Amino acid sequence: MGPVTATPPPPPAFPPPSLEVSGLAFAYPDGHQALFGVDFSVARGERVALLGPNGAGKTTLMLHLNGILTGGTGTVRVAGLPVGREHMAEIRRRVGIVFQDPDDQLFMSTVREDVAFGPAAAVLRGAELEERVGRALGLVGMAGFEDRPPHHLSYGQRRRVAVATVLVMVMEPEILVLDEPSSNLDPASRRELADILRSLDVTVLMVTHDLPYALELCPRALILSDGVIAADGPTADLLADDALMRAHRLELPFGFDPRSVAATPDRP
Repeated sequence: MGPVTATPPPPPAFPPPSLEVSGLAFAYPDGHQALFGVDFSVARGERVALLGPNGAGKTTLMLHLNGILTGGTGTVRVAGLPVGREHMAEIRRRVGIVFQDPDDQLFMSTVREDVAFGPAAAVLRGAELEERVGRALGLVGMAGFEDRPPHHLSYGQRRRVAVATVLVMVMEPEILVLDEPSSNLDPASRRELADILRSLDVTVLMVTHDLPYALELCPRALILSDGVIAADGPTADLLADDALMRAHRLELPFGFDPRSVAATPDRP
């Protein structure tokens, strides 16, 4: 009997990217072509900024990530699952979108009711619902505000509650998509939101015109221009490329030099 050869173990299975977009093109019913073939991927745990001038297609792209818009060509995959009717419930569990205006997501009489609305509609009840609402509010620093009417909160507080309405549905989201998260926030609220986003163990895609905020929070950036990805690289490098910025109508605030800003380390 010859020697026994051990079967080598299978190679380690690496998880798929949180987000893969391949050849995505889309035209609206009026014939306006918004996307012309978008390609990029985002690894699990990355924080990536999506930059671009008005009309570049950023909102159209964002609305494809959980199936709000469909019907174009190309593919979008979330954790390996194609965005489509077959997997739509799971995709929407894994992808949370926080829109620019928190008042678009808050419409109930109290913070608790707003945060509980989604899971209650999904037939979650009792102690489990209360635990999930409390956990989501704790993650965004709004524990203790459960009985406050949302319209009595500051804009920054409403933005945090809007984030909680997404987290409460997914709790372990694959990706959090933020549309202009720093808009209309005062400096303290910007910092508080940045601290919250750093603390979440989640992939982040941040759609923003706020270039310093993108640099602060996102090590990597994509520039979407005329419906295609025009640049993809370290945020500091893209923002320091004057010719690239001019070509895509992106402007830094007066006196802001991205080369002089040290990267802000993540906080535990």
